[in-house]
Amino acid sequence: ETNTLPFHPFENQQGDILRMGKEHQVLKEQLREAEEKFEQLQSRSLEEIGALEELLKKSIEETKVSQNELDWFHQDSETQMKKWQQEKKENRENLKALRGTAKKHSDTNERYLKAIEDKEKQYNVCLNTFLETSNQFANEKGKLEELIKKSQDNSQECEKRAIKAEVSVLQTWKETEIWKLKGAIAKAEGNLRVLKALNSSASATPVLKSQIDSWEIFISNVKKQLEKVEAEYEEKIEQVKNGARDCLSKVEIVDFPHP
Repeated sequence: ETNTLPFHPFENQQGDILRMGKEHQVLKEQLREAEEKFEQLQSRSLEEIGALEELLKKSIEETKVSQNELDWFHQDSETQMKKWQQEKKENRENLKALRGTAKKHSDTNERYLKAIEDKEKQYNVCLNTFLETSNQFANEKGKLEELIKKSQDNSQECEKRAIKAEVSVLQTWKETEIWKLKGAIAKAEGNLRVLKALNSSASATPVLKSQIDSWEIFISNVKKQLEKVEAEYEEKIEQVKNGARDCLSKVEIVDFPHP
Protein backbone atom coordinates (compact mmCIF):
# COMPACT_ATOMS: atom_id res chain seq x y z
CA GLU A 1 0.00 0.00 0.00
CA THR A 2 2.80 2.37 0.64
CA ASN A 3 4.52 1.11 -2.51
CA THR A 4 7.62 0.18 -0.61
CA LEU A 5 7.66 -3.52 -1.33
CA PRO A 6 8.20 -5.35 -4.69
CA PHE A 7 4.97 -6.15 -6.57
CA HIS A 8 5.17 -9.90 -7.06
CA PRO A 9 5.22 -11.63 -9.44
CA PHE A 10 5.94 -8.66 -11.73
CA GLU A 11 8.79 -7.24 -9.71
CA ASN A 12 11.71 -8.94 -8.14
CA GLN A 13 12.90 -5.61 -6.87
CA GLN A 14 11.12 -2.38 -6.27
CA GLY A 15 11.04 -0.21 -9.46
CA ASP A 16 11.34 -3.07 -11.96
CA ILE A 17 8.03 -2.18 -13.59
CA LEU A 18 9.02 1.45 -14.01
CA ARG A 19 12.40 0.42 -15.32
CA MET A 20 10.80 -2.08 -17.71
CA GLY A 21 8.37 0.64 -18.85
CA LYS A 22 11.24 2.98 -19.55
CA GLU A 23 13.12 0.23 -21.38
CA HIS A 24 9.93 -0.60 -23.32
CA GLN A 25 9.63 3.07 -24.27
CA VAL A 26 13.24 3.15 -25.35
CA LEU A 27 12.78 -0.04 -27.34
CA LYS A 28 9.71 1.41 -28.99
CA GLU A 29 11.70 4.49 -29.91
CA GLN A 30 14.54 2.34 -31.24
CA LEU A 31 12.00 0.20 -33.15
CA ARG A 32 10.49 3.33 -34.67
CA GLU A 33 13.94 4.56 -35.71
CA ALA A 34 14.77 1.11 -37.05
CA GLU A 35 11.50 1.04 -39.00
CA GLU A 36 12.32 4.45 -40.48
CA LYS A 37 15.83 3.31 -41.38
CA PHE A 38 14.38 0.08 -42.78
CA GLU A 39 11.96 2.04 -44.91
CA GLN A 40 14.74 4.33 -46.10
CA LEU A 41 16.95 1.32 -46.81
CA GLN A 42 14.08 -0.46 -48.49
CA SER A 43 13.37 2.56 -50.69
CA ARG A 44 17.05 2.97 -51.50
CA SER A 45 17.33 -0.77 -52.13
CA LEU A 46 14.36 -0.64 -54.47
CA GLU A 47 15.97 2.18 -56.35
CA GLU A 48 19.27 0.31 -56.44
CA ILE A 49 17.48 -2.88 -57.49
CA GLY A 50 15.79 -0.93 -60.30
CA ALA A 51 19.11 0.50 -61.38
CA LEU A 52 20.69 -2.94 -61.11
CA GLU A 53 17.85 -4.43 -63.12
CA GLU A 54 18.44 -1.77 -65.75
CA LEU A 55 22.15 -2.54 -65.65
CA LEU A 56 21.39 -6.27 -65.84
CA LYS A 57 19.15 -5.68 -68.83
CA LYS A 58 21.78 -3.55 -70.44
CA SER A 59 24.46 -6.10 -69.59
CA ILE A 60 22.31 -8.88 -71.13
CA GLU A 61 21.96 -6.83 -74.29
CA GLU A 62 25.66 -6.05 -74.25
CA THR A 63 26.35 -9.73 -73.60
CA LYS A 64 24.33 -10.62 -76.67
CA VAL A 65 26.26 -8.04 -78.68
CA SER A 66 29.52 -9.28 -77.12
CA GLN A 67 28.53 -12.84 -77.99
CA ASN A 68 28.04 -11.78 -81.59
CA GLU A 69 31.32 -9.93 -81.48
CA LEU A 70 32.92 -12.98 -79.88
CA ASP A 71 31.58 -15.12 -82.72
CA TRP A 72 32.93 -12.62 -85.20
CA PHE A 73 36.19 -12.57 -83.25
CA HIS A 74 36.37 -16.37 -83.37
CA GLN A 75 35.79 -16.28 -87.11
CA ASP A 76 38.36 -13.52 -87.52
CA SER A 77 40.71 -15.43 -85.21
CA GLU A 78 40.35 -18.53 -87.32
CA THR A 79 41.02 -16.44 -90.44
CA GLN A 80 43.96 -14.78 -88.75
CA MET A 81 45.17 -18.18 -87.50
CA LYS A 82 45.09 -19.59 -91.02
CA LYS A 83 46.79 -16.46 -92.30
CA TRP A 84 49.35 -16.65 -89.49
CA GLN A 85 50.01 -20.32 -90.20
CA GLN A 86 50.50 -19.46 -93.87
CA GLU A 87 52.79 -16.59 -92.90
CA LYS A 88 54.59 -18.87 -90.46
CA LYS A 89 55.17 -21.33 -93.26
CA GLU A 90 56.36 -18.58 -95.57
CA ASN A 91 58.53 -17.17 -92.78
CA ARG A 92 60.08 -20.59 -92.23
CA GLU A 93 60.87 -20.82 -95.91
CA ASN A 94 62.19 -17.24 -95.86
CA LEU A 95 64.19 -18.01 -92.72
CA LYS A 96 65.66 -21.05 -94.41
CA ALA A 97 66.56 -18.95 -97.43
CA LEU A 98 67.93 -16.21 -95.17
CA ARG A 99 70.03 -18.73 -93.30
CA GLY A 100 71.47 -19.86 -96.62
CA THR A 101 72.08 -16.25 -97.59
CA ALA A 102 73.57 -15.52 -94.16
CA LYS A 103 75.85 -18.55 -94.58
CA LYS A 104 76.95 -17.19 -97.95
CA HIS A 105 77.46 -13.74 -96.46
CA SER A 106 79.35 -15.23 -93.53
CA ASP A 107 81.64 -17.13 -95.89
CA THR A 108 82.06 -13.99 -98.00
CA ASN A 109 82.71 -11.96 -94.86
CA GLU A 110 85.38 -14.43 -93.75
CA ARG A 111 87.02 -14.17 -97.17
CA TYR A 112 86.85 -10.39 -97.00
CA LEU A 113 88.29 -10.41 -93.47
CA LYS A 114 91.13 -12.64 -94.60
CA ALA A 115 91.67 -10.40 -97.64
CA ILE A 116 91.59 -7.31 -95.38
CA GLU A 117 94.09 -8.93 -93.04
CA ASP A 118 96.39 -9.72 -95.95
CA LYS A 119 95.95 -6.18 -97.28
CA GLU A 120 96.72 -4.75 -93.84
CA LYS A 121 99.91 -6.80 -93.71
CA GLN A 122 100.84 -5.56 -97.18
CA TYR A 123 99.90 -2.00 -96.13
CA ASN A 124 102.07 -2.23 -93.02
CA VAL A 125 104.98 -3.51 -95.10
CA CYS A 126 104.45 -0.73 -97.66
CA LEU A 127 104.03 1.82 -94.88
CA ASN A 128 107.27 0.78 -93.23
CA THR A 129 109.01 0.88 -96.60
CA PHE A 130 107.47 4.28 -97.28
CA LEU A 131 108.57 5.60 -93.89
CA GLU A 132 112.11 4.34 -94.42
CA THR A 133 112.16 5.79 -97.93
CA SER A 134 110.62 9.02 -96.65
CA ASN A 135 113.28 9.31 -93.98
CA GLN A 136 115.97 8.66 -96.57
CA PHE A 137 114.40 11.24 -98.87
CA ALA A 138 114.16 13.68 -95.98
CA ASN A 139 117.85 13.21 -95.21
CA GLU A 140 118.75 13.52 -98.87
CA LYS A 141 116.44 16.54 -99.16
CA GLY A 142 118.25 18.17 -96.24
CA LYS A 143 121.59 17.49 -97.85
CA LEU A 144 120.32 18.74 -101.22
CA GLU A 145 118.90 21.86 -99.61
CA GLU A 146 122.29 22.51 -98.00
CA LEU A 147 123.97 21.93 -101.36
CA ILE A 148 121.41 24.15 -103.10
CA LYS A 149 121.97 26.91 -100.52
CA LYS A 150 125.70 26.55 -100.88
CA SER A 151 125.33 26.52 -104.68
CA GLN A 152 123.08 29.57 -104.51
CA ASP A 153 125.63 31.35 -102.37
CA ASN A 154 128.38 30.32 -104.79
CA SER A 155 126.16 31.32 -107.72
CA GLN A 156 125.51 34.71 -106.18
CA GLU A 157 129.21 35.14 -105.50
CA CYS A 158 130.03 34.05 -109.06
CA GLU A 159 127.35 36.38 -110.39
CA LYS A 160 128.84 39.25 -108.43
CA ARG A 161 132.30 38.40 -109.74
CA ALA A 162 130.90 38.04 -113.28
CA ILE A 163 129.19 41.41 -113.04
CA LYS A 164 132.39 42.92 -111.66
CA ALA A 165 134.36 41.30 -114.49
CA GLU A 166 131.89 42.47 -117.16
CA VAL A 167 131.95 45.99 -115.72
CA SER A 168 135.75 45.85 -115.72
CA VAL A 169 135.82 44.67 -119.36
CA LEU A 170 133.33 47.36 -120.43
CA GLN A 171 135.28 49.95 -118.49
CA THR A 172 138.48 48.82 -120.19
CA TRP A 173 136.87 48.92 -123.64
CA LYS A 174 135.43 52.36 -122.86
CA GLU A 175 138.76 53.72 -121.70
CA THR A 176 140.53 52.15 -124.72
CA GLU A 177 138.06 53.64 -127.18
CA ILE A 178 138.11 57.00 -125.40
CA TRP A 179 141.91 56.96 -125.40
CA LYS A 180 141.92 56.23 -129.13
CA LEU A 181 139.35 58.94 -129.89
CA LYS A 182 141.06 61.45 -127.63
CA GLY A 183 144.39 60.61 -129.31
CA ALA A 184 142.80 61.15 -132.72
CA ILE A 185 141.36 64.45 -131.49
CA ALA A 186 144.72 65.53 -130.09
CA LYS A 187 146.51 64.71 -133.36
CA ALA A 188 143.82 66.48 -135.36
CA GLU A 189 143.99 69.54 -133.13
CA GLY A 190 147.82 69.55 -133.57
CA ASN A 191 147.42 69.42 -137.32
CA LEU A 192 144.74 72.11 -137.10
CA ARG A 193 147.06 74.39 -135.16
CA VAL A 194 149.79 73.92 -137.76
CA LEU A 195 147.35 74.65 -140.56
CA LYS A 196 146.04 77.73 -138.79
CA ALA A 197 149.61 78.96 -138.28
CA LEU A 198 150.33 78.47 -141.96
CA ASN A 199 147.02 80.15 -142.81
CA SER A 200 148.04 83.26 -140.92
CA SER A 201 151.12 83.78 -143.14
CA ALA A 202 151.13 85.79 -146.29
CA SER A 203 151.42 82.71 -148.48
CA ALA A 204 148.01 81.26 -147.42
CA THR A 205 145.95 79.64 -150.17
CA PRO A 206 142.27 78.68 -150.53
CA VAL A 207 143.24 75.03 -150.40
CA LEU A 208 144.72 75.56 -146.96
CA LYS A 209 141.46 77.16 -145.80
CA SER A 210 139.52 74.11 -147.13
CA GLN A 211 141.84 71.77 -145.25
CA ILE A 212 141.30 73.73 -142.01
CA ASP A 213 137.52 73.37 -142.43
CA SER A 214 137.89 69.65 -143.10
CA TRP A 215 139.97 69.16 -139.96
CA GLU A 216 137.47 71.14 -137.85
CA ILE A 217 134.62 69.02 -139.15
CA PHE A 218 136.68 65.89 -138.43
CA ILE A 219 137.39 67.04 -134.87
CA SER A 220 133.68 67.85 -134.31
CA ASN A 221 132.60 64.41 -135.58
CA VAL A 222 135.19 62.63 -133.43
CA LYS A 223 134.09 64.55 -130.33
CA LYS A 224 130.48 63.59 -130.99
CA GLN A 225 131.65 60.03 -131.48
CA LEU A 226 133.53 60.29 -128.15
CA GLU A 227 130.41 61.47 -126.30
CA LYS A 228 128.31 58.73 -127.92
CA VAL A 229 130.81 55.98 -127.06
CA GLU A 230 131.19 57.20 -123.49
CA ALA A 231 127.40 57.42 -122.99
CA GLU A 232 126.69 53.96 -124.50
CA TYR A 233 129.41 52.30 -122.46
CA GLU A 234 128.08 53.96 -119.29
CA GLU A 235 124.58 52.67 -120.16
CA LYS A 236 125.89 49.14 -120.71
CA ILE A 237 127.79 49.29 -117.39
CA GLU A 238 124.60 50.37 -115.56
CA GLN A 239 122.59 47.57 -117.22
CA VAL A 240 125.19 45.00 -116.19
CA LYS A 241 125.17 46.30 -112.62
CA ASN A 242 121.35 45.98 -112.60
CA GLY A 243 121.59 42.30 -113.66
CA ALA A 244 121.02 42.59 -117.42
CA ARG A 245 122.39 39.82 -119.66
CA ASP A 246 124.11 39.85 -123.05
CA CYS A 247 125.46 43.38 -122.60
CA LEU A 248 129.11 42.41 -123.04
CA SER A 249 129.65 43.75 -126.52
CA LYS A 250 131.66 46.61 -127.91
CA VAL A 251 130.01 49.82 -128.95
CA GLU A 252 130.05 50.27 -132.70
CA ILE A 253 132.65 52.91 -133.67
CA VAL A 254 132.38 54.92 -136.89
CA ASP A 255 135.80 55.25 -138.40
CA PHE A 256 135.91 58.76 -139.86
CA PRO A 257 138.51 59.15 -142.64
CA HIS A 258 141.27 61.64 -141.92
CA PRO A 259 141.24 64.74 -144.15
